Amino acid sequence: MGACLDWHSSIIAALPQDIPEQDRSSFALQWRQTYFDANIQRITDDLPTENIDVTHSKTWDQMLTRDSFANYLPQLQTVRVKDRCITAWHSQQAWPDVAPALQRLRDEGYEVVVHANGTTRLQLDLCRSSGLQFDALFSSQLLGAYKPAKGNYLKVLKLLQRDASECVIVAAHAYDLRGAKAVGMKTVYVYRWTDDVKENQEVVKKENEAWLENMDNIDQVIESL
Repeated sequence: MGACLDWHSSIIAALPQDIPEQDRSSFALQWRQTYFDANIQRITDDLPTENIDVTHSKTWDQMLTRDSFANYLPQLQTVRVKDRCITAWHSQQAWPDVAPALQRLRDEGYEVVVHANGTTRLQLDLCRSSGLQFDALFSSQLLGAYKPAKGNYLKVLKLLQRDASECVIVAAHAYDLRGAKAVGMKTVYVYRWTDDVKENQEVVKKENEAWLENMDNIDQVIESL
């Protein structure tokens, strides 16, 4: 979702429009981070994966307890608004550089798969709304573990019948690439301003085989690896 899709635009469009855009943006970014934090906590507590809609519902409720959004509680506390915003995660547009990049990779014979936390239903909905095409979809729901747990990556490699050294993972999340690197995969980071708001990008640049501002030359980068 982070590397390929402009989730931010979908969420701020779903939030009440009488809330200033800057505050809607802040809410969306913090909600996204709260979701990631919840996943990491489930890994720490050795809990099974959870339907992403349920996680988004729980983290929405957490967001409403924050003082920074107290002035907007009348707009945000309705069931209708909450349901609309959770549903918005299922309908997103791709960043403009993504579709041409994926097509070039597939034309050059690469297998291009989704490997992401979330549910299979979410992935199917996002492929339909964005128009992006992949060779396979692997969700944390399907794999039985969240990234960056080691077992998540190993299960994908087993299903694909590939060695880690044969695979390149492309992501906009440093924690994801760290997990992939730990099992021997090559890593390419794509910077999106909507994600990794807590990461030091200078550190991220040093950790990966490549750091890109977009996917315009992703095929050339992967070929070089």
